[in-house]
Amino acid sequence: MKHSDKLYQIAFSQLYGIGPVRARRILKLLTHPRDFFETGFKELQQLTSIPISQLEKTDRASALLRAQGQLPYLENEQLSYHFITDTTYPERLRHCTDAPLGLFFRGQAHCWQKQRCIAVVGTRQQSPYGKKIVESFISELPKDILVISGLAQGVDADVHQQCLQHHLQTLGVLGHGLDRIYPASNRKLALQMLENGGLLSEFLIGTQPDRMHFPMRNRIIAGLVDAVVVIESKANGGSLITAELANDYNREVFAFPGPIHHPQSEGCHALIRKQQAHLLSSAKELLEIMNWTNTSQGNKLNQHHDLTALQKEMLDQFKNKNNWSIDELAFSTQKAVSIISSTLFELEMQGSIQNIGANRYRLPL
Repeated sequence: MKHSDKLYQIAFSQLYGIGPVRARRILKLLTHPRDFFETGFKELQQLTSIPISQLEKTDRASALLRAQGQLPYLENEQLSYHFITDTTYPERLRHCTDAPLGLFFRGQAHCWQKQRCIAVVGTRQQSPYGKKIVESFISELPKDILVISGLAQGVDADVHQQCLQHHLQTLGVLGHGLDRIYPASNRKLALQMLENGGLLSEFLIGTQPDRMHFPMRNRIIAGLVDAVVVIESKANGGSLITAELANDYNREVFAFPGPIHHPQSEGCHALIRKQQAHLLSSAKELLEIMNWTNTSQGNKLNQHHDLTALQKEMLDQFKNKNNWSIDELAFSTQKAVSIISSTLFELEMQGSIQNIGANRYRLPL
């Protein structure tokens, strides 16, 4: 990609007063993000229906200046930038309405495109019990699963460390720019992760680890995966934010129960009690609930030969994500909901997919 393309993509993500939802609407009306910067306000107003007074407040000049400062890092620091319209942008995350417009990444190319991705998160005040849970759970996972966490102190760092020890790819999502590691004690771990996974952030190089950034980071963790596993969490822990977001995104959520008198177990128990998470005791249970046991999804997808081109295209979507809603498939394939619905019905009648309720579908057991 040309540097000018990156410049305008990054700058578009930095416009003042333009959130992710409105930004994506605007992008559909433009040929390229640069059009927003090279078009007069009157023409933009006619095109987007945004009042000129609001367009003027977007401060295009400052956005371009901030973006310009990022380009040397992309050239010299082995960073890549993935805009929401790029084919390399994480497909699962793209379907979340509040997904970030762009992501900075360092590590193994596009590791998030694995067929099976889970997030494993928990409290910074990890207990010895939580440490044992992480070790046993990660050690039981199949080697083709990507494990994502937040590289925070405690459970997150332990998850990444255990993944490296058991040769699983692991991705850390940061609440600051990729030019730093917070906490600094995780710097060595982060460098090791670059060889089998990587580091991801929506924040510009130079962004400090401010408190408000970490809930924003959590939505990326939830959006990147098929399922979220909470190891330990206090009653008001940040992991509960990730779990809540995962439920909003129609991801599966799991929580390990713990000792009833431990503060680190209160959040997990609340999730289970409110039926906002599956009670989990092993990796085997997660694989069963996710329909990831026995024959792999990829093999199941390849078993169907006598299908129409449209049916094959629809089944191919399940290579990228465990289950889909009709609306998500319509967005991904850019086809009418009526066409998606009828094709899914045909595939369901053939036994190629399974309706799991709420207009969501997955591969059958």
